[in-house]
Amino acid sequence: MSSPADRPATAIGVPRETKSQEARVSMTPAPVGALVKRGHAVFVETGAGAGASYPDEQYVAHGASLVEDAAAVHAAADLIVKVKEPQRDEIALLEPRHTLFTYLHLAASKPLTEALVASGCTAIAYETIEVNGHLPLLEPMSEIAGRMSSLVGSYHLAKHTGGRGILLGGVPGVAPGRVVVIGGGTAGINAARVARGIGADVTILEVDFERMRFLDITMDGTHTLYSTEANLAELLPRADLVIGAVLVPGAAAPKLITREMLAMMAPGSVFVDIAVDQGGCAETTRPTTHDAPTFVEEGVIHYCVANMPGAYARTATQALSSVTQRWIELIAGRGLADACREQPELLGGINVAGGRLTCAPVGEAHGLPVVDAAEALAIDS
Repeated sequence: MSSPADRPATAIGVPRETKSQEARVSMTPAPVGALVKRGHAVFVETGAGAGASYPDEQYVAHGASLVEDAAAVHAAADLIVKVKEPQRDEIALLEPRHTLFTYLHLAASKPLTEALVASGCTAIAYETIEVNGHLPLLEPMSEIAGRMSSLVGSYHLAKHTGGRGILLGGVPGVAPGRVVVIGGGTAGINAARVARGIGADVTILEVDFERMRFLDITMDGTHTLYSTEANLAELLPRADLVIGAVLVPGAAAPKLITREMLAMMAPGSVFVDIAVDQGGCAETTRPTTHDAPTFVEEGVIHYCVANMPGAYARTATQALSSVTQRWIELIAGRGLADACREQPELLGGINVAGGRLTCAPVGEAHGLPVVDAAEALAIDS
Protein backbone atom coordinates (compact mmCIF):
# COMPACT_ATOMS: atom_id res chain seq x y z
CA MET A 1 0.00 0.00 0.00
CA SER A 2 1.48 3.31 -1.08
CA SER A 3 1.46 6.45 1.05
CA PRO A 4 -0.02 9.69 -0.36
CA ALA A 5 3.47 11.15 -0.58
CA ASP A 6 4.54 8.27 -2.84
CA ARG A 7 1.73 8.81 -5.31
CA PRO A 8 2.07 11.04 -8.37
CA ALA A 9 -0.35 13.92 -8.77
CA THR A 10 -3.70 13.02 -10.27
CA ALA A 11 -5.10 14.82 -13.32
CA ILE A 12 -8.76 15.67 -12.66
CA GLY A 13 -11.23 16.79 -15.32
CA VAL A 14 -14.35 18.92 -14.93
CA PRO A 15 -16.33 18.92 -18.20
CA ARG A 16 -19.31 21.12 -18.97
CA GLU A 17 -22.58 19.23 -18.54
CA THR A 18 -24.36 18.49 -21.82
CA LYS A 19 -27.65 16.97 -20.64
CA SER A 20 -30.59 19.15 -21.71
CA GLN A 21 -31.10 22.11 -19.37
CA GLU A 22 -28.39 20.92 -16.97
CA ALA A 23 -26.64 24.00 -15.60
CA ARG A 24 -24.89 22.48 -12.58
CA VAL A 25 -21.14 21.94 -12.48
CA SER A 26 -19.43 19.18 -10.52
CA MET A 27 -17.08 21.39 -8.51
CA THR A 28 -17.09 24.99 -7.34
CA PRO A 29 -13.78 26.90 -7.61
CA ALA A 30 -12.82 26.51 -3.93
CA PRO A 31 -12.55 22.68 -3.93
CA VAL A 32 -10.62 22.95 -7.19
CA GLY A 33 -8.17 25.20 -5.39
CA ALA A 34 -7.87 22.73 -2.52
CA LEU A 35 -6.98 19.95 -4.98
CA VAL A 36 -4.39 22.12 -6.70
CA LYS A 37 -2.81 22.92 -3.33
CA ARG A 38 -2.49 19.17 -2.75
CA GLY A 39 -0.43 18.93 -5.93
CA HIS A 40 -3.11 17.72 -8.36
CA ALA A 41 -3.83 19.20 -11.77
CA VAL A 42 -7.42 20.20 -12.50
CA PHE A 43 -8.62 20.75 -16.06
CA VAL A 44 -11.90 22.65 -16.40
CA GLU A 45 -13.77 22.96 -19.67
CA THR A 46 -14.41 26.54 -20.71
CA GLY A 47 -17.84 27.63 -19.56
CA ALA A 48 -18.37 24.62 -17.29
CA GLY A 49 -19.45 26.75 -14.35
CA ALA A 50 -21.30 29.48 -16.21
CA GLY A 51 -24.77 28.03 -15.62
CA ALA A 52 -24.17 28.07 -11.87
CA SER A 53 -22.71 31.60 -12.01
CA TYR A 54 -19.09 30.50 -11.62
CA PRO A 55 -17.10 32.21 -14.42
CA ASP A 56 -13.92 30.74 -15.86
CA GLU A 57 -11.85 33.43 -14.18
CA GLN A 58 -12.71 32.06 -10.73
CA TYR A 59 -11.43 28.60 -11.63
CA VAL A 60 -8.22 30.05 -13.07
CA ALA A 61 -7.75 32.10 -9.89
CA HIS A 62 -7.89 28.85 -7.91
CA GLY A 63 -5.23 27.21 -10.08
CA ALA A 64 -7.29 25.31 -12.66
CA SER A 65 -6.23 24.97 -16.28
CA LEU A 66 -8.93 25.88 -18.80
CA VAL A 67 -9.38 23.63 -21.83
CA GLU A 68 -11.58 24.24 -24.83
CA ASP A 69 -13.86 21.20 -24.93
CA ALA A 70 -14.80 17.85 -23.40
CA ALA A 71 -12.37 15.99 -25.64
CA ALA A 72 -9.51 18.04 -24.22
CA VAL A 73 -10.72 17.39 -20.66
CA HIS A 74 -10.76 13.63 -21.22
CA ALA A 75 -7.40 13.69 -23.00
CA ALA A 76 -5.75 15.54 -20.11
CA ALA A 77 -7.44 13.89 -17.11
CA ASP A 78 -7.70 10.41 -15.64
CA LEU A 79 -10.37 11.20 -13.00
CA ILE A 80 -13.48 12.72 -14.60
CA VAL A 81 -15.85 14.40 -12.15
CA LYS A 82 -19.35 15.19 -13.43
CA VAL A 83 -22.90 15.82 -12.25
CA LYS A 84 -25.07 13.73 -14.57
CA GLU A 85 -24.61 10.46 -16.41
CA PRO A 86 -22.46 10.77 -19.56
CA GLN A 87 -24.32 11.46 -22.78
CA ARG A 88 -23.55 9.57 -25.98
CA ASP A 89 -20.79 11.91 -27.16
CA GLU A 90 -19.18 11.80 -23.71
CA ILE A 91 -19.22 8.00 -23.52
CA ALA A 92 -17.20 7.91 -26.74
CA LEU A 93 -14.43 9.83 -24.91
CA LEU A 94 -14.12 7.34 -22.03
CA GLU A 95 -11.18 4.91 -21.98
CA PRO A 96 -10.06 2.12 -19.64
CA ARG A 97 -7.66 4.56 -17.93
CA HIS A 98 -10.54 6.81 -16.86
CA THR A 99 -12.36 6.83 -13.54
CA LEU A 100 -15.74 8.52 -13.86
CA PHE A 101 -17.32 9.96 -10.70
CA THR A 102 -20.91 11.18 -11.13
CA TYR A 103 -24.60 10.38 -10.75
CA LEU A 104 -25.25 7.35 -12.95
CA HIS A 105 -28.73 5.89 -12.19
CA LEU A 106 -27.87 2.91 -14.38
CA ALA A 107 -30.94 0.89 -13.41
CA ALA A 108 -32.98 3.28 -15.56
CA SER A 109 -30.98 2.64 -18.75
CA LYS A 110 -29.64 -0.65 -20.09
CA PRO A 111 -28.01 1.03 -23.15
CA LEU A 112 -26.04 3.39 -20.88
CA THR A 113 -25.01 0.49 -18.66
CA GLU A 114 -23.77 -1.57 -21.61
CA ALA A 115 -21.96 1.42 -23.13
CA LEU A 116 -20.08 2.15 -19.90
CA VAL A 117 -19.12 -1.52 -19.57
CA ALA A 118 -17.90 -1.53 -23.16
CA SER A 119 -15.78 1.59 -22.58
CA GLY A 120 -13.64 -0.25 -20.04
CA CYS A 121 -13.69 2.72 -17.67
CA THR A 122 -14.31 2.58 -13.94
CA ALA A 123 -17.60 4.32 -13.14
CA ILE A 124 -18.45 5.35 -9.58
CA ALA A 125 -22.02 6.44 -8.83
CA TYR A 126 -22.64 9.09 -6.20
CA GLU A 127 -26.03 7.58 -5.44
CA THR A 128 -24.82 4.12 -4.40
CA ILE A 129 -22.20 5.17 -1.85
CA GLU A 130 -23.81 4.30 1.48
CA VAL A 131 -22.37 5.29 4.86
CA ASN A 132 -24.06 4.25 8.12
CA GLY A 133 -27.39 3.74 6.41
CA HIS A 134 -27.25 7.10 4.61
CA LEU A 135 -26.52 8.09 1.02
CA PRO A 136 -24.41 11.19 1.70
CA LEU A 137 -23.78 12.14 -1.93
CA LEU A 138 -27.42 11.73 -2.96
CA GLU A 139 -29.17 13.31 0.01
CA PRO A 140 -28.47 16.99 -0.85
CA MET A 141 -30.05 16.55 -4.29
CA SER A 142 -32.95 14.61 -2.76
CA GLU A 143 -33.52 17.52 -0.39
CA ILE A 144 -33.65 19.96 -3.29
CA ALA A 145 -35.85 17.73 -5.46
CA GLY A 146 -38.18 17.09 -2.54
CA ARG A 147 -38.65 20.76 -1.72
CA MET A 148 -38.95 21.61 -5.38
CA SER A 149 -41.61 18.93 -5.99
CA SER A 150 -44.18 20.66 -3.81
CA LEU A 151 -43.44 24.02 -5.42
CA VAL A 152 -43.73 22.82 -9.02
CA GLY A 153 -46.72 20.66 -8.13
CA SER A 154 -48.47 23.65 -6.59
CA TYR A 155 -47.70 25.76 -9.66
CA HIS A 156 -49.08 23.21 -12.11
CA LEU A 157 -52.33 22.94 -10.18
CA ALA A 158 -53.12 26.46 -11.44
CA LYS A 159 -55.85 26.62 -14.05
CA HIS A 160 -53.72 28.39 -16.64
CA THR A 161 -51.27 25.45 -16.63
CA GLY A 162 -54.09 22.94 -17.15
CA GLY A 163 -54.51 22.13 -13.48
CA ARG A 164 -57.65 21.88 -11.38
CA GLY A 165 -57.36 25.43 -10.14
CA ILE A 166 -56.57 24.34 -6.58
CA LEU A 167 -54.59 26.56 -4.21
CA LEU A 168 -52.87 24.05 -1.95
CA GLY A 169 -53.00 26.26 1.12
CA GLY A 170 -56.68 27.07 0.73
CA VAL A 171 -58.08 30.26 2.27
CA PRO A 172 -60.32 30.93 5.27
CA GLY A 173 -63.56 29.07 4.68
CA VAL A 174 -62.05 26.84 1.96
CA ALA A 175 -60.34 23.53 2.69
CA PRO A 176 -56.67 23.19 1.70
CA GLY A 177 -55.57 20.95 -1.15
CA ARG A 178 -54.57 17.37 -0.44
CA VAL A 179 -51.02 16.15 -1.04
CA VAL A 180 -49.95 12.50 -0.97
CA VAL A 181 -46.23 11.77 -0.68
CA ILE A 182 -45.15 8.21 -1.47
CA GLY A 183 -42.02 7.52 0.57
CA GLY A 184 -40.81 9.08 3.80
CA GLY A 185 -37.09 9.26 3.05
CA THR A 186 -35.03 12.37 2.41
CA ALA A 187 -36.94 13.49 -0.69
CA GLY A 188 -40.32 12.61 0.78
CA ILE A 189 -39.84 14.39 4.08
CA ASN A 190 -38.63 17.54 2.31
CA ALA A 191 -41.60 17.42 -0.05
CA ALA A 192 -43.94 17.05 2.89
CA ARG A 193 -42.36 19.89 4.86
CA VAL A 194 -42.78 22.36 2.02
CA ALA A 195 -46.32 21.17 1.23
CA ARG A 196 -47.23 21.48 4.91
CA GLY A 197 -45.58 24.90 5.03
CA ILE A 198 -47.79 26.03 2.15
CA GLY A 199 -50.76 24.91 4.23
CA ALA A 200 -51.73 21.73 2.39
CA ASP A 201 -53.26 18.64 3.95
CA VAL A 202 -50.38 16.13 3.71
CA THR A 203 -50.27 12.34 3.98
CA ILE A 204 -47.00 10.39 3.77
CA LEU A 205 -47.05 6.73 2.75
CA GLU A 206 -44.17 4.69 4.21
CA VAL A 207 -43.32 1.02 4.81
CA ASP A 208 -40.87 1.45 7.71
CA PHE A 209 -42.74 1.71 11.02
CA GLU A 210 -39.77 3.28 12.81
CA ARG A 211 -39.61 5.91 10.09
CA MET A 212 -43.35 6.53 10.50
CA ARG A 213 -42.89 7.04 14.23
CA PHE A 214 -40.14 9.56 13.49
CA LEU A 215 -42.35 11.37 10.97
CA ASP A 216 -45.27 11.37 13.39
CA ILE A 217 -43.12 13.01 16.08
CA THR A 218 -41.32 15.53 13.88
CA MET A 219 -43.92 16.40 11.21
CA ASP A 220 -46.65 18.10 13.21
CA GLY A 221 -49.97 18.11 11.35
CA THR A 222 -48.86 15.58 8.75
CA HIS A 223 -50.57 12.19 8.50
CA THR A 224 -48.69 8.92 8.07
CA LEU A 225 -50.10 5.76 6.55
CA TYR A 226 -48.62 2.35 5.83
CA SER A 227 -47.84 2.11 2.14
CA THR A 228 -50.01 -0.55 0.54
CA GLU A 229 -51.75 -0.69 -2.81
CA ALA A 230 -55.13 -0.54 -1.06
CA ASN A 231 -54.23 2.55 0.97
CA LEU A 232 -52.80 4.30 -2.07
CA ALA A 233 -55.88 3.48 -4.13
CA GLU A 234 -58.07 4.93 -1.39
CA LEU A 235 -56.11 8.20 -1.29
CA LEU A 236 -55.70 8.84 -5.02
CA PRO A 237 -59.30 9.87 -5.87
CA ARG A 238 -59.10 12.65 -3.23
CA ALA A 239 -55.53 13.79 -3.94
CA ASP A 240 -54.77 17.03 -5.74
CA LEU A 241 -51.00 16.45 -5.82
CA VAL A 242 -49.17 13.13 -5.62
CA ILE A 243 -45.38 13.09 -5.19
CA GLY A 244 -43.43 9.90 -5.92
CA ALA A 245 -40.41 9.86 -3.59
CA VAL A 246 -39.58 6.15 -3.65
CA LEU A 247 -35.94 5.06 -3.51
CA VAL A 248 -34.27 1.67 -3.60
CA PRO A 249 -30.53 2.51 -3.76
CA GLY A 250 -29.10 1.61 -7.15
CA ALA A 251 -32.20 -0.31 -8.22
CA ALA A 252 -35.09 0.51 -10.50
CA ALA A 253 -37.95 2.21 -8.68
CA PRO A 254 -40.95 -0.06 -8.07
CA LYS A 255 -44.03 0.74 -10.17
CA LEU A 256 -46.42 1.52 -7.35
CA ILE A 257 -48.98 3.45 -9.42
CA THR A 258 -50.63 1.61 -12.30
CA ARG A 259 -52.41 3.35 -15.13
CA GLU A 260 -55.73 2.16 -13.72
CA MET A 261 -54.90 3.66 -10.31
CA LEU A 262 -53.84 6.94 -11.91
CA ALA A 263 -57.19 7.15 -13.70
CA MET A 264 -58.85 7.36 -10.27
CA MET A 265 -57.41 10.85 -9.81
CA ALA A 266 -59.46 13.90 -10.72
CA PRO A 267 -58.72 15.52 -14.10
CA GLY A 268 -56.25 18.35 -13.69
CA SER A 269 -54.59 16.88 -10.63
CA VAL A 270 -50.78 16.66 -10.64
CA PHE A 271 -48.25 13.85 -10.25
CA VAL A 272 -44.57 14.71 -9.64
CA ASP A 273 -42.24 11.72 -9.94
CA ILE A 274 -38.95 12.40 -8.19
CA ALA A 275 -38.04 8.75 -8.80
CA VAL A 276 -37.89 9.28 -12.58
CA ASP A 277 -34.06 9.04 -12.46
CA GLN A 278 -34.50 5.40 -11.44
CA GLY A 279 -37.24 4.68 -13.97
CA GLY A 280 -40.13 6.23 -12.04
CA CYS A 281 -42.72 4.82 -9.65
CA ALA A 282 -45.69 4.95 -12.03
CA GLU A 283 -46.43 2.98 -15.18
CA THR A 284 -47.09 6.24 -16.99
CA THR A 285 -43.80 7.91 -16.07
CA ARG A 286 -41.39 8.93 -18.82
CA PRO A 287 -38.49 11.37 -18.48
CA THR A 288 -39.04 15.01 -19.39
CA THR A 289 -36.81 18.08 -19.38
CA HIS A 290 -36.98 21.59 -17.96
CA ASP A 291 -37.74 22.77 -21.53
CA ALA A 292 -40.92 20.65 -21.66
CA PRO A 293 -41.46 19.41 -18.09
CA THR A 294 -45.01 18.06 -18.24
CA PHE A 295 -47.32 15.77 -20.15
CA VAL A 296 -50.83 14.49 -19.50
CA GLU A 297 -51.88 10.86 -19.04
CA GLU A 298 -55.36 9.82 -17.89
CA GLY A 299 -56.17 13.48 -17.36
CA VAL A 300 -53.35 13.88 -14.81
CA ILE A 301 -50.50 16.35 -15.32
CA HIS A 302 -47.16 14.52 -15.01
CA TYR A 303 -44.01 16.39 -14.01
CA CYS A 304 -41.13 13.95 -14.60
CA VAL A 305 -37.98 16.03 -15.08
CA ALA A 306 -34.98 13.74 -14.74
CA ASN A 307 -32.65 16.40 -13.33
CA MET A 308 -34.91 18.47 -11.12
CA PRO A 309 -32.14 20.12 -9.02
CA GLY A 310 -30.62 21.50 -12.23
CA ALA A 311 -33.29 24.20 -12.13
CA TYR A 312 -31.57 25.70 -9.08
CA ALA A 313 -28.08 25.22 -10.43
CA ARG A 314 -26.09 27.42 -8.06
CA THR A 315 -27.68 26.08 -4.88
CA ALA A 316 -27.44 22.51 -6.15
CA THR A 317 -23.82 22.93 -7.26
CA GLN A 318 -22.80 24.27 -3.87
CA ALA A 319 -24.63 21.46 -2.07
CA LEU A 320 -23.13 18.76 -4.30
CA SER A 321 -19.60 20.11 -4.25
CA SER A 322 -19.58 20.31 -0.47
CA VAL A 323 -20.29 16.57 -0.09
CA THR A 324 -18.18 15.23 -2.96
CA GLN A 325 -14.99 17.15 -2.10
CA ARG A 326 -13.59 14.74 0.48
CA TRP A 327 -14.27 11.74 -1.76
CA ILE A 328 -12.54 13.37 -4.72
CA GLU A 329 -9.57 14.24 -2.52
CA LEU A 330 -9.48 10.66 -1.22
CA ILE A 331 -9.53 9.06 -4.69
CA ALA A 332 -7.04 11.55 -6.15
CA GLY A 333 -4.70 11.37 -3.20
CA ARG A 334 -4.72 7.64 -2.48
CA GLY A 335 -5.62 6.07 -5.80
CA LEU A 336 -8.87 4.10 -6.10
CA ALA A 337 -7.61 0.81 -4.66
CA ASP A 338 -6.11 2.37 -1.51
CA ALA A 339 -9.10 4.72 -1.23
CA CYS A 340 -11.41 1.68 -1.11
CA ARG A 341 -9.24 0.07 1.56
CA GLU A 342 -9.34 3.25 3.64
CA GLN A 343 -13.05 3.90 3.02
CA PRO A 344 -14.69 0.53 2.20
CA GLU A 345 -18.04 2.23 1.53
CA LEU A 346 -16.52 3.52 -1.70
CA LEU A 347 -16.68 -0.01 -3.12
CA GLY A 348 -20.47 0.23 -3.04
CA GLY A 349 -20.27 3.22 -5.36
CA ILE A 350 -18.38 1.34 -8.06
CA ASN A 351 -20.95 0.32 -10.69
CA VAL A 352 -18.63 -0.56 -13.57
CA ALA A 353 -14.97 -1.60 -13.60
CA GLY A 354 -12.62 -3.34 -15.99
CA GLY A 355 -15.29 -3.97 -18.59
CA ARG A 356 -17.62 -5.60 -16.07
CA LEU A 357 -20.75 -4.57 -14.21
CA THR A 358 -20.25 -4.48 -10.44
CA CYS A 359 -23.60 -3.24 -9.06
CA ALA A 360 -26.02 -6.06 -8.22
CA PRO A 361 -29.27 -4.01 -8.34
CA VAL A 362 -28.36 -2.74 -11.81
CA GLY A 363 -27.59 -6.27 -12.97
CA GLU A 364 -30.94 -7.43 -11.62
CA ALA A 365 -32.77 -4.58 -13.37
CA HIS A 366 -31.27 -5.44 -16.77
CA GLY A 367 -30.62 -9.16 -16.50
CA LEU A 368 -26.86 -8.67 -16.82
CA PRO A 369 -24.06 -10.60 -15.08
CA VAL A 370 -22.35 -8.91 -12.13
CA VAL A 371 -18.98 -9.40 -10.47
CA ASP A 372 -17.74 -8.13 -7.12
CA ALA A 373 -16.21 -4.66 -7.36
CA ALA A 374 -13.14 -5.63 -5.37
CA GLU A 375 -12.57 -8.57 -7.72
CA ALA A 376 -13.01 -6.41 -10.84
CA LEU A 377 -10.40 -3.96 -9.55
CA ALA A 378 -8.17 -6.66 -8.07
CA ILE A 379 -8.40 -5.02 -4.66
CA ASP A 380 -7.22 -7.32 -1.90
CA SER A 381 -8.36 -6.80 1.66
